[in-house]
Amino acid sequence: MEYKDRTYRNQFSGSLKSFSVSYKETDLWIGTDNGSYSCSMQQYVLDLVTQMRTEMDAYLQSDTQYRTSLVPYQPKNGAPAIFRFMSKASAKAGIGPMSAVAGAFDKLVADALCTRYGCTDIVVENGGDIYAKVSHDLDISVFAGQSPLSERVGIHIPAEAFPLGICTSSGTVGPSLSFGKADAMMVVCRDVLLADSYATAMANRIRTVDDLQPVIDLCSNNSDILGALAVKDDRMAICGDFELRIFEK
Repeated sequence: MEYKDRTYRNQFSGSLKSFSVSYKETDLWIGTDNGSYSCSMQQYVLDLVTQMRTEMDAYLQSDTQYRTSLVPYQPKNGAPAIFRFMSKASAKAGIGPMSAVAGAFDKLVADALCTRYGCTDIVVENGGDIYAKVSHDLDISVFAGQSPLSERVGIHIPAEAFPLGICTSSGTVGPSLSFGKADAMMVVCRDVLLADSYATAMANRIRTVDDLQPVIDLCSNNSDILGALAVKDDRMAICGDFELRIFEK
């Protein structure tokens, strides 16, 4: 099931000045501190994303295996840098490199905005995958489709923990390939590309509620993963450095 109305983005508005940019499958929500915000940001990001997608699409035409590989795969010599970044992160998670594409866009867009506009606070969200560098605490709920826990549970992240990648994968929500049936698998890492790949890898392992705790145990024993929250049907499991939050809908 694919959700077009991204209501979960509302939780990030708060003190940030926000805008959205869409190009092909890339659909970004971006929030920055008011002091850094400029009305030129939206066009700047659209131009940047268009350029990135054009370069990526051209490369993938010459290396079709990169797009389809479900195991770690290295790009050819001369590939755009984003492919090296994706391959490095996904290899640690043991899955195909396209698992890190949303996180890669988040990080590259955030870095470009911070360089050009001097952003002190920035959040870039791309289909449930988030890069955040903010100076205040954040409560982040997990979107889990038809689960009764969707947007009812989440985590509290204190300001001093940022920057972070907070990524969510699902086998029941959205168009992304998953071999599992998790309603949501949220993973928090220092590196947003790692968070993106690990979220996919862990979600692949969840088919029933009995898989929740074994997967969370794997996350707990992985030094790259700072926190994780898994949801299947009306059950959940959590581990890591961040407090559980319960939200009213």
